[in-house]
Amino acid sequence: MKAIWNDKILAQSNDTIFLENNHYFPPESLNREFFKSSNHTTDCPWKGRANYYTIQIGEDSNRDAAWFYPEPKEAAKEIKNYVAFWKGVKVEE
Repeated sequence: MKAIWNDKILAQSNDTIFLENNHYFPPESLNREFFKSSNHTTDCPWKGRANYYTIQIGEDSNRDAAWFYPEPKEAAKEIKNYVAFWKGVKVEE
C-alpha cells in the first residue's frame, strides 16, 4: 500500500493494518521529511487518544491529515504508533 499526496509517497508498506476502512501504516514506513507534529488530538471510545501530523510538502500543507495512537487502549494495541490518513491523501495498492 502507498499513501500519496501532492504526487509524493508519504508512506509505503505491505504490512498495513486495515481497521475501520483505514490502512494503518507501520511507523518505519513513513517518509518522515513530510510529517510535522500537530497539537491536535481526538478521542475514540475503544482506541483511545489519537495524535495528529500535518503533512508539509514544499509550500503546501495538509493540516492534521494523518493520525496515530501512541498509547492505544488494549482493544487497539496492534495499531500502536501506526499511521492512518485522510483529507485528500490517497491510499492505494
